[in-house]
Amino acid sequence: MTEILDIYDDQLNKIGTKERGAVHRDGDWHKVFHCWVAYRDVSGRDFVVLQRRGANTEVFPNLLDISAAGHYQAGETIYDGVREVQEELGITVDFDDLIPLGVRIGMARYENLIDHQFADVFLLIHDQDISTYHYQVEELAGLVALPVDEGLELCAGDRDRVEVRAVGLQSRIVTINNDDLIPTLDDYLYKMLILVKRALNGEKHLRI
Repeated sequence: MTEILDIYDDQLNKIGTKERGAVHRDGDWHKVFHCWVAYRDVSGRDFVVLQRRGANTEVFPNLLDISAAGHYQAGETIYDGVREVQEELGITVDFDDLIPLGVRIGMARYENLIDHQFADVFLLIHDQDISTYHYQVEELAGLVALPVDEGLELCAGDRDRVEVRAVGLQSRIVTINNDDLIPTLDDYLYKMLILVKRALNGEKHLRI
């Protein structure tokens, strides 16, 4: 089925609609939904759930990515985005469970694809073991639980690798490094790990 997306100017004014492939070909601004899932375990350690993109994914195959994300179809709003969490991770959440973190302006290129996006970013505090997620095996290669403190050190260049718990991969414990992460111009993961730590400590006024 052809996906039709709303497209915008660089001030987030809607200017029309276009087929998804053409949007990425032409570098049109469009809107997406991002949800990062995090939790604190019984020992007090903080984690962020990352998905490993499938080997056949159009962009950044096999790399670790946001817990759940997707494009809004034409006419959809932020309230429709929560379906991505349910479809990709197989967990049921209500929109009111999400912590809004504002809008991230993202720009990326991957081969012939030009991605200019306004991302509505949310955080979900969800204490559920990743081994019980019914994730979307057609698109995801698996899930990992990244310890926040070690992830911060990895992003900052203070360590070369981190051991993480995993499901769907070659082992229940795997070692990741920066080559396993999608590169971003704005250190997106690093910023999110900081916000996760603050949110789990009960802080408010969080923005990406």
